[in-house]
Amino acid sequence: MGKARVFTAFDFDYDEDLRNLLVGQSKHSDSPFEMADWSVKEAMTGDWKEKVRKRIRGVDQVVIMCGEHTDKATGVSAELSIAQDENKPYFLLYGRSSKTCEKPKSAKSGDQIYNWTWDNLKALIGGSR
Repeated sequence: MGKARVFTAFDFDYDEDLRNLLVGQSKHSDSPFEMADWSVKEAMTGDWKEKVRKRIRGVDQVVIMCGEHTDKATGVSAELSIAQDENKPYFLLYGRSSKTCEKPKSAKSGDQIYNWTWDNLKALIGGSR
């Protein structure tokens, strides 16, 4: 079985470094996932939600990187809503272990934020396939 294709939603204004760290982890030889151009790296113009929907349809899983301001990041909330609409498996990760990380507004009340460890990441992504 190939590697899972992952879309990551993150607060572009505050948490781009988290996405970059996740990209680095995707390059580990034992990584169960890959990231290429599925995620949005810059502000999109026009009907960006439809562009994001198309990208999310092309992945196996969505990872929501939660930081201190994620609850105010309307783009992250929209991306999570699209993932939910498309019935894509997703999970939330604590992006900053020493800070209070917030869920996006579109997260369900039962959505847990998982600790960002290599073992958790491999289990959460590997377990969805």
